[in-house]
Amino acid sequence: MDKPFHNSSRTCTLCGRAVPLTFHHLIPRKVHRRNHFVRHYSREQLAAGIHVCRLCHNGIHNAHDEMTLAKELNTLEKLQRDDQIRRHVQWVAKQKT
Repeated sequence: MDKPFHNSSRTCTLCGRAVPLTFHHLIPRKVHRRNHFVRHYSREQLAAGIHVCRLCHNGIHNAHDEMTLAKELNTLEKLQRDDQIRRHVQWVAKQKT
């Protein structure tokens, strides 16, 4: 489990709430050792991620499996365009901090 990252000047990349943040790897760590990802991505690309709140982070992983996240939703823009994640983030944005 990711350790919370807390800095009052930071907000969740997805919902914009100022709450403790976690780090979401855009390519989930679970797949980093698979041959496809070792061959096609640099260490920097595999380490890339965004800071999101726990509710958004849970929503990302509840909406899609690791392989779908790794192959199809591996950028912030792709996550933001996904209907299921977008609906969840809209709900999270309305929650109290």
